[in-house]
Amino acid sequence: MNQDELTRQEHAQPNIPVLYEDNHVLAVVKPVNVPTQEDASGDPDLLSLLKEDLKIRHNKPGNVFLGLVHRLDRPVGGAMIFAKTSKAASRLSESVRSRHFHKLYTAVLNGVPAALQGRLTHYLLKDSRTNTVKTVRPGTAGAKEAILEYRVIGQAAGLSLVEIKLHTGRSHQIRVQMQAIGCPLYGDQKYGGNLSRPGQQLALWSLLAGAPHPVSKEAMSFHSLPPVQFPWSEWPLSLYEKMITSEN
Repeated sequence: MNQDELTRQEHAQPNIPVLYEDNHVLAVVKPVNVPTQEDASGDPDLLSLLKEDLKIRHNKPGNVFLGLVHRLDRPVGGAMIFAKTSKAASRLSESVRSRHFHKLYTAVLNGVPAALQGRLTHYLLKDSRTNTVKTVRPGTAGAKEAILEYRVIGQAAGLSLVEIKLHTGRSHQIRVQMQAIGCPLYGDQKYGGNLSRPGQQLALWSLLAGAPHPVSKEAMSFHSLPPVQFPWSEWPLSLYEKMITSEN
């Protein structure tokens, strides 16, 4: 290993694994409890960390472009796709709008839904002052339709493991919709009520993110497994791998 490689290794972000990179796209595993982009907390955010890493690894002068085309809540980890050019950002954003951007999540719920699989449709209203979201009646001013499909994959210790496919990308959507059917996510400090205790980590993970490549148009699909720790460890890794394989 030469000196340049050693220097790059020293400056690399070891906690942000790169799943794929070319001239147009960067796919990574977002660490839990890292904001996707700069927020009021002032804590290091994923977008800024990746820009700095690109600048160092590719020896780029000045500012580095990196386009944010989708988001994950701060407590959520897993697969994310970024755009390395403005053209790629525009095309990937269009994939999101046209619903050609695929997202597969897994979550651990408190309890077990009455229906082991289903499609949920709610109208969500966000309060920007408190950064919270609630379900409201259709037609409520400012409310947005939220749709997802879920399937219970396993049950253990009063918890259930679910696979979730998003059809819309609303703020806190999965967390609020699961709370609405009486099964808030394990460790959800914001929407878990008295079922979540301080210190528990929110159990929501981006298993897969995929879209047509912004230049070649070939299908891209990037996946990430949740950490081997409670509550994820209640189920074998093969179960998560099966979810990913069935989606591909």
